[in-house]
Amino acid sequence: MPTLFTKIMNGEIPSYKIAEDENFYAFLDIFPLAKGHALVVPKKEVDYLFDLDDETLGGLHVFAKKIAKAIEKAVPCKRIGTTVIGLEVPHAHLHLIPINGITDMNFEKPKLKLSEEEFKEILGKIKKNLF
Repeated sequence: MPTLFTKIMNGEIPSYKIAEDENFYAFLDIFPLAKGHALVVPKKEVDYLFDLDDETLGGLHVFAKKIAKAIEKAVPCKRIGTTVIGLEVPHAHLHLIPINGITDMNFEKPKLKLSEEEFKEILGKIKKNLF
């Protein structure tokens, strides 16, 4: 059975897609900790990040770097924090979160509630800074 992320990548569930290639997909988190919070996912359905083969794991990080650099230019922040929790969806993924301090990555904080217009505005800014 396809994971939630596979359904997103297949267009069965809408997303605010930042970029994709033949192996990876990046999109805005719809329950963000900060404006610009994104997820980067391999197209291979593997539950645990460290069960990915070396080529996919390395490629995921290289792809994520391009997305992180674009977010960093689009959203005011000190840096882009990354985290792997991987408990909520059984599909390996990286969170890219604009941060100004360590507490900005606390997943127990209330999530932002952004409008569709806000998501589209952020998405447009990130896409303008890609690659």
